[in-house]
Amino acid sequence: MYFVKTPRLLQLLLPHFEWRVPTKEQVIYLTFDDGPIPEVTPWVLETLAKYDARATFFCVGDNVRKYPEVFQQVLNGGHSVGNHTFNHLNGWKTEDGVYLENVAQCAQYVTGKLFRPPYGRVRGQQRKQLREASYRIILWDVLSGDFDRSINPEQCRDRVLKHAGPGSIVVLHDSLKSEPNLRVTLPAVLEYFSKKGYKFLNIS
Repeated sequence: MYFVKTPRLLQLLLPHFEWRVPTKEQVIYLTFDDGPIPEVTPWVLETLAKYDARATFFCVGDNVRKYPEVFQQVLNGGHSVGNHTFNHLNGWKTEDGVYLENVAQCAQYVTGKLFRPPYGRVRGQQRKQLREASYRIILWDVLSGDFDRSINPEQCRDRVLKHAGPGSIVVLHDSLKSEPNLRVTLPAVLEYFSKKGYKFLNIS
């Protein structure tokens, strides 16, 4: 079970995470987790480019190590990148020292201070030390559920169209698991909100 739209109360109770960008302007922040991979990420980049859209890619360090040319394509497209640990670790199930070392290992490949914990799960001490290391911990306002095999592509699309708005941080995944839903959802979201006058920006 997961929230498609993160409740406002939860956002207020956990202010040390960044859930959305406070603005009334027609701007949406698309984010992509778990890449880069050659099977999906280049298509995502091509689709974004058709709408002059910028996004933020939270990269798994081991994927960057394996596919440096795909990672370079992300950078060349003017997108932001963030740390998503080296091995996609669940912070709730990982000893603090091991988790933080894995973040540091990813940082050897993904520079900058944007961080998203895989599954959105990070323990208090992990969070504290990440913030002390000047990381901005970016969560989300809208979770598309593209990874969810129990929903079809149209349901995934409609979730984003219904719940995204000014300042929303939307989670998508450039992964094989999410690809069937993503290939329908991403073009539809870009088209729908572009017609409404929205811009798509990266988190800087």
